[in-house]
Order: sequence, then structure tokens, then C-alpha cells
Amino acid sequence: MFFTGGLKSLLPHVLRRIIRCNRLSISNTSGMAEGYKQANVVILHKSLADDFEKFCHANDGPLPLLYRSKPGDWKCPSLSSDSDIRTDCPQYRIYEHGACTGSLKSLKEYSEQLKDMVTFYLGCSFSFEKAVQNAGIPVRNVEQKCNVSMYKTAVPCYSVSTFCCNLVVTMRPIPESKLEAAVLATSGLKEAHGAPIHMGDPGLLGIQDLSKPDYGDPVHLYPGDIPVFWACGVTGVEAVMNCRAALAFTHSPGCMFITDLKNDSVTVGSSREVPQVHCISQDPLHYSIVSAKAAQKIKNLETLIGIDPGDRGISHLHRQDELLKACLSISHARSVLITTGFPTHFTYEPPEENDGPPGALAIAAILQALEKEVAIVTDQRAMNLNKKIIEEAVQLGILKRRVPLLSYQRESADSALMFLCENGNPKRPRFDHLIAIERAGMAADGNYYNARKVNIKHLVDPIDDLFLAAQTIPGITTTGVGDGGNELGMGKVKDAVKKHIRNGDVIACDVEADFTVVAGVSNWGGYAIACALYILSTCEIHDRYLRKAVGFPQLSEKMVWLSALPSVTKEEKLLKTLVQHRVRSGKTASLEMEVDGLPFYNTHSLMIEKLL
Repeated sequence: MFFTGGLKSLLPHVLRRIIRCNRLSISNTSGMAEGYKQANVVILHKSLADDFEKFCHANDGPLPLLYRSKPGDWKCPSLSSDSDIRTDCPQYRIYEHGACTGSLKSLKEYSEQLKDMVTFYLGCSFSFEKAVQNAGIPVRNVEQKCNVSMYKTAVPCYSVSTFCCNLVVTMRPIPESKLEAAVLATSGLKEAHGAPIHMGDPGLLGIQDLSKPDYGDPVHLYPGDIPVFWACGVTGVEAVMNCRAALAFTHSPGCMFITDLKNDSVTVGSSREVPQVHCISQDPLHYSIVSAKAAQKIKNLETLIGIDPGDRGISHLHRQDELLKACLSISHARSVLITTGFPTHFTYEPPEENDGPPGALAIAAILQALEKEVAIVTDQRAMNLNKKIIEEAVQLGILKRRVPLLSYQRESADSALMFLCENGNPKRPRFDHLIAIERAGMAADGNYYNARKVNIKHLVDPIDDLFLAAQTIPGITTTGVGDGGNELGMGKVKDAVKKHIRNGDVIACDVEADFTVVAGVSNWGGYAIACALYILSTCEIHDRYLRKAVGFPQLSEKMVWLSALPSVTKEEKLLKTLVQHRVRSGKTASLEMEVDGLPFYNTHSLMIEKLL
């Protein structure tokens, strides 16, 4: 490979002339003509051009269209003053009926065929390398003097006619402390693929081995580096192969067309639009992106639900940004399992609190609206109650459809693994995220206690097993929602519970969740999760990251999501339904039932109004 500092500083038209004359052995153009835009190239028969342009617009993350030529036009005046696409890439590939049949230094011998062909110039990530370096971030492939690594993923692009393929990505190792700076440096450069589409474990994209890229060279990670992936224009090469055109040409991956256009520095409009990076999983390692504006809204929700109406000291249990991180994780999930149920009112049958089921169904409703799979697991003795509540929630329009209702019993040592994973295989989990909301949690002595230190173990099925097993299964993340410290998942704050909550030394739940959402009333936590998921779904920065910059924004579904949010009217009806199915001494239970000694209904309605 020929690579010198001189090529970095040469002007584009000089570099094109050098490439055109084939004077140097250039294996890739990374690092050349710093600060200028480079382009991927796809050349197709004119009969395919309109469909390919639509394909580009439908997948503008990997395929940002810089210029489309007319048939037989070898120049691109809006990109360069003096160019010839037949000679100005260091190397080309020729495709016949979908198969690569060779590499070429020049396309001049195909000039006759090119008269009926259209050239597409597509943005390239080489264009943002200078911006990344200016942000104080090392570009490892430039340091290591090699091509960038490119990988095929398992992420399907939006198909148009005969153009269909999976997304191709580039990978650049970024020091963990520089992740947010890398996102900020590239997010405004839309014509160079914009912000990353994934940060963390390559397996989440279907990439099995970083040392074996599908295109380009292996780029080594240094200690502390995180693999960061950007959408890549080589996606167009994959689309060309899959469309099986009789004849097509592309640049050879890494051998770009260098334009005369400068990468103008992009200023973010306001601090509220600045993307933030948050780690949402350690195994597998996974980071997510959200706008500062959306993040602040969710932080406001977290503050709001932290109000302590019973003055029980729950402020000491609060962990900052747990609601945000939990909801970012849930937003990425495909399938969610919810559990609720806290038997504490022994004069009722069944002895369930009002707190828990309404919040659980609020979460289930927004998950259904977001087209995620959702199920509920609860105690066997409470199955009939929950079944009736779910059925009436569907009739009332709170749920789009019935939520599968499950029960769990410990029949063997691997019961939890069999429940959570297909055939007990930890590599095939049925659920990505478990949520416990106002669910009795196991204390350190193996018992379950209500706030008054009454042992209720005989009324509680061992659903804690699922959360304990999830700690050993990569890909399953957990959230616990509680208001007193004795709920499932509150083990993460057990020391604070023992110190600050009445009877905490006895009742504190010992089972941890990855994220702990603390609320004055647990239902408030459920409503906040629903609202936060709506906020994330309407955040353009998060939406793009979630869909990997392929396809179209889902904001057209905004009204569907909005209609799924909890409301005072909905929850009023749900509470009445709940109490109608619980009996006290032969009489229907009161709507003013207490939760842990607190008048529940009034505070419940006020909080919904505040959250919305």
C-alpha cells in the first residue's frame, strides 16, 4: 500500500489526476484530501435508475445520494469541476448477473455500454474522518495505515422493486470516553452517513467475528476501545448483486471518488438537540442514543414520580437516570415479560393491592402500540383475577388485544431457564426484557414480607427465579419498579432500604434488577415508563438509531402511540374493574382502598394528570 502524509493535503482535483494517470499504487482513499467529501459509486442501466434512486431515499443512512447523472454522462459538475467517472476511482468492480467478475483500473473499455448507464454518487464515511480527528478522537484505520473494516449485517434494508439487501456497516474502534464526542462529531454530517447506528457488541448486528471483515481490512481495537458502527455505502454494492443486473459497475470498497466539496462543519441547533450516549447493557455490551431534549423530559418524569406522599423516605432509594436507561433498554427490546402482584390485603379475595396491575397494563398498552411482543406472568392463585382485568381492558380499549397470561412454578433446578429460553438454550431467550412492578420480592432470608413485616411467602410464587436466572443469560435485561424497597428488583438499593425504610432490615428485597425505578406509588412508575417510551419513540435521534438508519421514520404512528398512553378516564375504569373482582366479607371492595396505608385513588388520578 502507498500511503503518505502528502496525499492527505493534496487538493481533490490533483488526486483525481494522479488516480486517472494510474501513477501511484493506491489501495484505498481513507485519509486522503482531508476535509473533502468522498463518494461511493454505483453505475446501473438506465432502466433500473429510478428504482435505485427510490431505494437510496428509502435507506438514506447507508445511501445518502449526492448526485445522479444522466445516461452516458461521465461528469458530475455539482461535485467536481474536472472529472471522469470512468477513470477517477483507484479501482472498480464489474458485476454480471449479480456476480463480481473482476476488478478494473479503468472503465474506458466499456464506454459504449456506459452510454446507456446512470452513475450514482453516494456519501462515504471517509468524509467525516477529519471531523472525528478534530474532536480529538483517534481514527484507528488511519493510524494503522489500512482500509476501514466493513461487515455485512443481519439488518434488512427497506426493499424497492428488485433492490433488496441487508445493511453493510463500517466499524471504527472508539475509546469509551470518546463515544459521545464521536456521535456529536458525525451526527450532523448526513451526507457522510451521519451518527453511528450501533455501539457495542457486534453480535447484535449479526456480525460474528470482527477479525474477518467482509470488505476492507481488519482494524485492531486498543484496550478501552468500543466497536462503533456506521451505515456504509457498500450497501449499494450488495443491492447491485442482489438485483442481478446484466451489467453493473461499482467502486472497489475503500477506493472512493474524491469530490471538490468540503465537509462544512455542522453546528447543532441547540443544546437540546445534542445526542447523548447511555450504556443500557453490559452483557452484551450495548449503548443507546437519545436527544438531550428527550432525555430531560424523561428525567422530569423521574423527578415527578419520586414525590413521597407517605413520607416513607423513598428519596434515599432514588438512583439518577434509572428511568431513562430502563426505557432505552425496553425501547430496543423485541419481547417484554411483565410481572406484578403483591398480596397484602388479607380480608380480600384475592388479596391483591390496587397498586401494580394498572401500571403493568399501562406498560403493556404502549408496548402493544409499539408493535412489541408482551406477556404477563403472575401467581397461579391470581390468574382468574388478572384474566378478567385483561379481558375488560381489551373491551375498554385500554389494550389493543389480549396479553398472554402466564404462571411460573419451580419444578426443577432449570425451570427458570426453560421458562425464559427456547428449550432452555440461553442463546435463544424468549424475552429481551423483564419488568417487575409492585411485585413482592424475596428478602435475604428467603421469605417475602409486606411493609408491616408480615411474612406472605405462602401467597407468592417464586417468580424471583426468573430475575435471578436473567442475570446469567446474555441479552435479557431487567427493571424493577417499587415504592417501598420490598418489591422485586429493589435489591439494587437494599442497603438504602435497610437504612432508611421502616422495617427495611427485614423486608428489603434481596433480588436485584439491572434498573431500579423508584416511585411514590408503583403505578406511577408504570405510567412514567409508558410516557417515557412514547417520548423515545417520537425522538428522531433515537428513532434513527433504533431502525439502524434504514427505512423511514415511524413518526406517522405518533397518534397510535399517543392513544395508548394512560389517562385518568382509562385508569378510573380499570380501577373500578379491579375492585369489582375483589370481595370483602361478601361486599365489593372500595375504590378508596389503601396502598401501604395511603389513600390511593386520589393521588393516582393527580399523578396521571401531571405525567401527561
